[in-house]
Amino acid sequence: MPHPTSTDIAARIENLYGAPLADLEAHAQDQPPGMLSALLGMHDALALAERSIGFHRDHLARLLHPERQIGPHEVSHLLDGARRLAEAVAVREVQAMSVAAVLQSLARVPAPPASSPPAPAPPVAAPSPARSR
Repeated sequence: MPHPTSTDIAARIENLYGAPLADLEAHAQDQPPGMLSALLGMHDALALAERSIGFHRDHLARLLHPERQIGPHEVSHLLDGARRLAEAVAVREVQAMSVAAVLQSLARVPAPPASSPPAPAPPVAAPSPARSR
């Protein structure tokens, strides 16, 4: 089963908080650190890993172009590119698993209906009569 992408994670965060990601990012800037800022940070790290995968994949494709000669100098670049691609994939996998696990543990709490009256205050116990001897 493939891990969720940053787009999937963004949609799950938006669904959880009931607002677009851009609005949530703006809101989180004015708040003390909390779950929302942690989720947004995890989403950013996942998106960065996905961009890194794309960059390194494209770089390797350019190095392996069929019309390009591969000599001793290019081999070191190929190996470095493959290593960097593998690292980016590993980071993406860890980030995706982590943020998916956190999101799975959270649930959106439905807002109370606007027409419901406030809950009555609990009754105050009547003072007990003092006993005399």
